[in-house]
Amino acid sequence: MLTGENNLQLLATPQNIIITTHHKPDGDALGSSLGLYHWLQAKGHHVEVVLSSDFPSFLDWMPGRDNVIIYPQEVERTTKLVESADIIFCLDYSALSRTNILEPLIREAKGQKWMVDHHLDPEDFAQLTYWDSNAAATAQLIYTFIAEVNNDCEGITADIATCLYAGIMTDTGSFRFRSTTAAVHHILAHLIDAGAKNWEIHEKVYNSSTENRLKFLGYSLLNCLEVIPEYNTALFAITKEDLAKFQVTTGDTEGLVNYALSIKGIRLAGLFIDRTELIKLSLRSIGEIPCNEICKKYFNGGGHLNASGGSSTEELEAVVERFKSILPEYKEILTK
Repeated sequence: MLTGENNLQLLATPQNIIITTHHKPDGDALGSSLGLYHWLQAKGHHVEVVLSSDFPSFLDWMPGRDNVIIYPQEVERTTKLVESADIIFCLDYSALSRTNILEPLIREAKGQKWMVDHHLDPEDFAQLTYWDSNAAATAQLIYTFIAEVNNDCEGITADIATCLYAGIMTDTGSFRFRSTTAAVHHILAHLIDAGAKNWEIHEKVYNSSTENRLKFLGYSLLNCLEVIPEYNTALFAITKEDLAKFQVTTGDTEGLVNYALSIKGIRLAGLFIDRTELIKLSLRSIGEIPCNEICKKYFNGGGHLNASGGSSTEELEAVVERFKSILPEYKEILTK
């Protein structure tokens, strides 16, 4: 769904543009941001990608990464750029709060906000919205924004294709989620034709673990995994001491929850991490089990049907117990 399309005429002349995404960006957030960055630059705009935090080291190879601005490292420069921006792209988030410390700056900025996203329940803050909750990834929407909305299929270069392919690949679990439709595969085929080296992207993302990350994974599987067979549910509870022991950095817990979901018969999986200031949680499910409903109703979060996140200010043990206490409410769908 595209609203505010009359504002697209602004792209006909050079603009000062800022691209933002959510806190602790994943592959889709960074891939869609850098893909759009390259396209807008080629059209003659002055463009900067601004993040509220660092991102996983396994994404550090992406074309354009060296030009990314990390707000806490360059507060004064970032503030001036956002305040003077004509357009602020808001990618891969549907609520400004998802930008964390950048929220007040973006909310108060005079420039137009353009949201491109696939998450549920979008906040009404943007002058242009390109939104589809059925899209496999925001990177898919950036592809169609370029190729269809702006009718510039030929403008997708190898760098753009590489970034967007990485975004779609990571947000679909290497193309195994139900959101990976035939239309998505057609897009992927064009991205490969345009120069995305699919095998190389996969290698850089999935085969670049540090020794500490692998040891942390082994430790978590052996010591932190709990299976609740009567509800076809499994979970990991990771303490702040665990994080410190293995010097866990941004991205090291990525994908851990999927190991719980990979157990035969498991239909709902959770990852609970003590980040000191908050307990962060990620839920994954199979079929019609509503991760988004659970996160929204009980854990101040939301997301997609089969992949959602949330947080809590309670202690780790209390959050895990609260999660277990709600499982009877979903017993019928968990066990059918």
